[in-house]
Amino acid sequence: MATYGYVRVSTKEQNTDRQITAILKAGVEEKNIFIDRLSGKDFKRPQYRKLMKQLKTGDRLLIKSIDRIGRNYKEILDQWQLITKKRQADIIVLDIPLLDTTQYRDLLGTFISDLVLQILSFVAENERETTLLRQAEGIVEAKKRGVVFGRPPMPIPADFEAVKSAYQANEISSRKAAQSLHVSQKTFLKWIKEK
Repeated sequence: MATYGYVRVSTKEQNTDRQITAILKAGVEEKNIFIDRLSGKDFKRPQYRKLMKQLKTGDRLLIKSIDRIGRNYKEILDQWQLITKKRQADIIVLDIPLLDTTQYRDLLGTFISDLVLQILSFVAENERETTLLRQAEGIVEAKKRGVVFGRPPMPIPADFEAVKSAYQANEISSRKAAQSLHVSQKTFLKWIKEK
């Protein structure tokens, strides 16, 4: 019987220390902790897949909170069933003692765990959808105020007109023109269309 931990953050910039500390404190060896720095929207995560290949009957999987597995309601429930029913491994959610399949094996315990899991999975997905909606609304409002997203446009060099004339007279290729201006060929051709 092996005990594993799974840690997930949505971006490379986010810190995993809080989750790792909790899992280590619960007795998981550091070598058995799998860490993904990817969104929880689906299960196409390399470390999660590697963990699933190693997880066998009787093993235990510890996670800090249910939304670390994922944020898609149906997929969280499917993964829970895959781990607990098909693989016959246990899951322990450290933040929610009711979601500990090693403790509540009777009918009532299983019912309560399943009910809590369904509620929390729904909340996780709903939270994700709300965040995406707020983000989209915020972008719309920012654009109304004149906020420009993305990289600022590259200033056109002073010698652009001379290079453009040489290009249009077929004296140089677009590639040579771009190289002389120290920009990409795509940028040069874009400037030609705009000017």
